[in-house]
Amino acid sequence: MSPSAPSAAHTAPIRFLHRGEIVSVAGEHPTRSVLDWLRESARCTGTKEGCNEGDCGACTVVLGELDTDGQLQLSSVNACIQFLPTLDGKALFTVESLPRPAADPTALHPVQQALVECHGSQCGFCTPGFVMSLWSSYEQHRQAGTPPTRQQLADELSGNLCRCTGYRPILDAGQRMFDLPAVPLDRAATAQALRELKRQRPLDYAAPLATPAGPRIDHFHAPATLGELAALRAAKPQARLLAGSTDIGLWVNKQFRDVGDLIYVGSVAELRRIEESGGELRIGAGASLEDAWRALARRAPSLTDVWLRFASLPIRHAGTLGGNVANGSPIGDAPPILMALDAALELRCGNVVRRLPLTDFYLDYMKNALQEGEFVQAIVVPLAAFGRQVRGYKISKRFDCDISALCAGLAIELDGNLVRSVRLAYGGMAATVRRAARAEAALAGQPWTQDSVRAAQQALAQDFQPLTDMRASAAYRLQVAQNLLQRLWLETRPGAPLPTADTSVFSAMPHAPA
Repeated sequence: MSPSAPSAAHTAPIRFLHRGEIVSVAGEHPTRSVLDWLRESARCTGTKEGCNEGDCGACTVVLGELDTDGQLQLSSVNACIQFLPTLDGKALFTVESLPRPAADPTALHPVQQALVECHGSQCGFCTPGFVMSLWSSYEQHRQAGTPPTRQQLADELSGNLCRCTGYRPILDAGQRMFDLPAVPLDRAATAQALRELKRQRPLDYAAPLATPAGPRIDHFHAPATLGELAALRAAKPQARLLAGSTDIGLWVNKQFRDVGDLIYVGSVAELRRIEESGGELRIGAGASLEDAWRALARRAPSLTDVWLRFASLPIRHAGTLGGNVANGSPIGDAPPILMALDAALELRCGNVVRRLPLTDFYLDYMKNALQEGEFVQAIVVPLAAFGRQVRGYKISKRFDCDISALCAGLAIELDGNLVRSVRLAYGGMAATVRRAARAEAALAGQPWTQDSVRAAQQALAQDFQPLTDMRASAAYRLQVAQNLLQRLWLETRPGAPLPTADTSVFSAMPHAPA
């Protein structure tokens, strides 16, 4: 680099724990993926590149970080769409770094040994990713003291694809690994190493990028408090907010977009809080999709199915509810459910916070009501909304890990046989997620009968004029949206509702909220 070129020497390096050692990284561009660093710089080639978009699971790794109580938490993520600076202050575990039996350091970890014994690997390309997802499950269930059911294992492996085995031997291995002599992670030592990594000042990382106009410095800011985030966002309104990178990672990998300066919200503990106060459930915008959906489904168990079908577990670990809402995709699965629950958004600019109903947030296709320098601080749901009968229905070509053709969030409150209130929200039916005003009006105050349902179905055709695309035709979308009103009636009709066991795939799962 010439003497006149910009320099990033004054910025702090990225520091994280990998293979038992603290690694310090500088000079890498902020959007370099964890996967590329592992394979090309660390020479840890066990982690594979398959789809490079967070879908196949071949690149699955496990991250360790401290929770608010100082306890180690592990989560599986896709290395291909995680940017390297997001590792700062965390532990990175790959297939090369699994603990070994103390009596024989050359022996395999129980996860790997079980895959060998159960013939869970054929071509082997996907195997390291499966190993890491299974190891995350192994550590989680060992801590809980109860082995997972086969269905739990299947859900925890929802983000890993295999073209060879048919999955049965992999699930066999997931059960077998708990029968072998235990090889636990030294959680205390890992937690202590992470405490030593804790920064006194927020990370401000930068590195040069070669452009046709010459070298340019791109910054990765990681504020540690909500106040710091608000001030930084107000000062740099053109910088891109980064949360779980489940969208932005694809912009970089697949569209080769230049995202410029980044403001990372993942280090702001206040944004990850989920709490009840003043008759409301307040979900911080930085709460992971997994934690946020768990909080919703705990209060409305009927949402368990849509929770466990929302993307894959690694995506739910990385992605955030605030990011999913702010993204504004017309086929996003969270906004219809949240609209059915009368959710509102806390929007912040500097020290000013305003509240906006989610129904008023989306203005047009991929356009929202955020003002310059403003960001989503929290999603707020009135607890009274959970008193209604709430349903979430996801329609997609694949059962697991697929994008919806349409998604419905429906809620109804009955007074005897009369509809006291109703919320019918749909994604995939228009340029934005929105409620079906005419269909709601056809039901409000009416008897909850088959005739009322038919009237609402007819009105629904006036609410939406869906498009035909690769996922579904317009006619299919409208018919399915109408059919879901019928399903809602069958599940909630007075006197003879369908039993939950007949309508919920996950109703009998031990980890489904009671």
